[in-house]
Amino acid sequence: MSRTAEPVVVIVPGLRDHVEEHWQTLLANRLTEAGRAVRTVPPLTQDQLSRGARVAALDTVVKEIAGPVVLVAHSAGVITAVHWSERHAGQVRGALLVTPPDFEKPLPEGYPTPEVLDENGWTPVPRAPLPFPSIVAASSNDPLGSVERVTELARNWGGRLVELGEVGHLNPASGHGPWPRAEELLRELEQS
Repeated sequence: MSRTAEPVVVIVPGLRDHVEEHWQTLLANRLTEAGRAVRTVPPLTQDQLSRGARVAALDTVVKEIAGPVVLVAHSAGVITAVHWSERHAGQVRGALLVTPPDFEKPLPEGYPTPEVLDENGWTPVPRAPLPFPSIVAASSNDPLGSVERVTELARNWGGRLVELGEVGHLNPASGHGPWPRAEELLRELEQS
């Protein structure tokens, strides 16, 4: 793929938005330093739990990009991207969807309840095939979504499942910062 054909990488964070030591933030920094165009969906200042507001924020970022994009989503960012793709997707070449949570079952203490998630438009989670290629990365010990549920979602979305092993929710709280495999999976996605 030539440099001019490289899509803009759009980072879609989860509900906790931007965390400096999170692999998405570190990936965005590495790609930018390497000369890649990267945009990150900005944190919400109001309606922070609203699925509609998060989908609108993603749509605003993508509409500002003239050429192709590839989405890199984590956690609730995956669910945001999937909801967004129901109405938009023309310029998306692919999506790396990492450790999607299971919003249809109770999450651990400290996270929104299924009722609150439903009230804010997160459920039901879309199950239709995505209109672009995707790689769905699953953890075997994610407290927010079982590997069985993520496997089911990957199948529904038409994505290629990549099992990561025991990486928790692949975030700083589970002991993860840099995640070099993200760049490898991103390259694979862009070459598909």
